Amino acid sequence: MNRAWRRYGYLLVVAAILPATGCTAVATALWAIGASDTPPEFDGLKNKKVAIVCRPITSLHYQDSHVARDLAAEIGKQLHDNSKKVTIVDPRKVEQWCDENTWEEFSEVGKALKADVVVGIDLEHFEMYQGQTLYQGRAGTTIRIFDCKDGKLLFEKTPRQCVYPPNACVSTSEKQPAQFRREFIKVLGNQLARLFFSHDPYEDMAQDAAAM
Repeated sequence: MNRAWRRYGYLLVVAAILPATGCTAVATALWAIGASDTPPEFDGLKNKKVAIVCRPITSLHYQDSHVARDLAAEIGKQLHDNSKKVTIVDPRKVEQWCDENTWEEFSEVGKALKADVVVGIDLEHFEMYQGQTLYQGRAGTTIRIFDCKDGKLLFEKTPRQCVYPPNACVSTSEKQPAQFRREFIKVLGNQLARLFFSHDPYEDMAQDAAAM
């Protein structure tokens, strides 16, 4: 069940008890309809055609050349699912253009693909292991948004390091590397995409349990 339907169900329950419970129920109702959501840090992607480009540092490119591609695709999926007024350039077209052309600036890629803005991610490190027998993902990024017409920088942020799971490790005997990698990229992609849409501030609280 998605978040909207979950909250709709909560709201029906709250509406039934509002007359008897006063202010506490009002606060709960506000949470249920999303009034307590964390707002986006940048709200300028609405009604835009957006290209998403992820660029790994050179050493990471040779360690796992697909991390950047998969992260860009995951961010695009998150934006598509949570920001209905955003049009995402097909990540396969972005990857193909980047592979076939020499470029330095993120805005070059977006302009070539006829995007309005480009979300550029510099992937500075991406690690999956805490020792030889434990998984704990760690990744550092810098994310920028450029206007593709004039190359103007619209937004820039270096989020805190993403750690998954945040307070635990997962034995390598429990999961295959490919499975843990997919989970970690999904969490990292969500952390970055949420900069651009409203989200539940408590949704990360169950990450440790979910990783097990």
